[in-house]
Amino acid sequence: MNKLFPTQEIGSLSKPAWRVKGCRGLSLTKREIKEALEWGRKLGIENLDKLAKLLSEKDSIHKRQVVLEWSARYAIKLLEFAGLDIVFDGEQWRSEMYEHVARSVRGFSFLGMVKSFDFRYYNKAVCVGKPRHVQDIYLEEFLFTRKNTDKIVKIPFTGPYTLACWTFNEYYEREQAKKTGNLKQRKLEAKQAFLLDLVKNVVRPEIRKLIDAGARWIQIDEPAATTFQSDEEMTLFVDSFNETVKGFNSIFSLHNCYSNYKILAKYAGKLRNCNQLALEFANRDDGQIGRRERSGYCDLQLFEKYGFRGNYGVGVIDVHTDLVESPKLVRERILYAAKMVGDPSRIYVSTDCGLRTKTWKTSYEKLRNMVLGAEMARRRVSM
Repeated sequence: MNKLFPTQEIGSLSKPAWRVKGCRGLSLTKREIKEALEWGRKLGIENLDKLAKLLSEKDSIHKRQVVLEWSARYAIKLLEFAGLDIVFDGEQWRSEMYEHVARSVRGFSFLGMVKSFDFRYYNKAVCVGKPRHVQDIYLEEFLFTRKNTDKIVKIPFTGPYTLACWTFNEYYEREQAKKTGNLKQRKLEAKQAFLLDLVKNVVRPEIRKLIDAGARWIQIDEPAATTFQSDEEMTLFVDSFNETVKGFNSIFSLHNCYSNYKILAKYAGKLRNCNQLALEFANRDDGQIGRRERSGYCDLQLFEKYGFRGNYGVGVIDVHTDLVESPKLVRERILYAAKMVGDPSRIYVSTDCGLRTKTWKTSYEKLRNMVLGAEMARRRVSM
């Protein structure tokens, strides 16, 4: 876009209590209903009397769906109210980034809950057969978001490499065990076969539906990108991304956080049709204002060194703390990132990761200051 330092959120917001309980068929307290209406008034949501009535009704499938839509509408408005240029719906439709996809895929069987980070867990599955796309994963969510905003819409999409890394690969390893060769090679070939089928049978069919419905920007989320750091594994990651996006007429970005960027940078230049790398840096920065050097952002030079020439979604907001970064700190981080890259037009302003562990109050304050900091950075560059 033409605007310098456009602002974006990476994906998730927390789910308010009235959304969680309403979608689970649980009764809400008067305080929870009051909180929903207060946020609605703050965000300028219309027809709040309908929401109040809905939240007091008995549980039904219809009620659960409508409550979900209300929470998505709220999340979109919160991002707009904060002033973001690029939005989604805070992933209010999704149970969790992995499980939401796995439940829409034939060939997966759930085993139980495992820890992802902080106090967050996901329901881990095992692959028991060739994965197949059996129902829409993100299409309805995208259509609802596009209908409810005039902003640029970016769809977070859990990538195939992360799906493969977070799933026990029972089916393909069993098939590969029938072949000769050493164990390491058989496991690598089993993962490659799993990835290829995920891309061909699950990921690309969903992307095709999204693009046909009007999607113009898809963010591939790959938190597992550097879990295994051998050249063979990183090549699998790069190949799976390139195969995922091949031939589609859309903007694609890659989001990766809390990883080894010294490893990722070596392979980033091999990514094809990757318009933006959305990366986490604020978590690595000390947060002091007035630094001549910001060591948390120096890894940007590695991506440049190894040949990545797309844009950067630079994390300037730490999502693991309730501390609200000042606009001045945000400005300094943006300008330092622009200096590292040497071209301000390639810098997009982001949170490190999703804000799903933060309250809406904290999320709004962080996002608003991020927007104000970006405005300050624009003025500095134009002086």
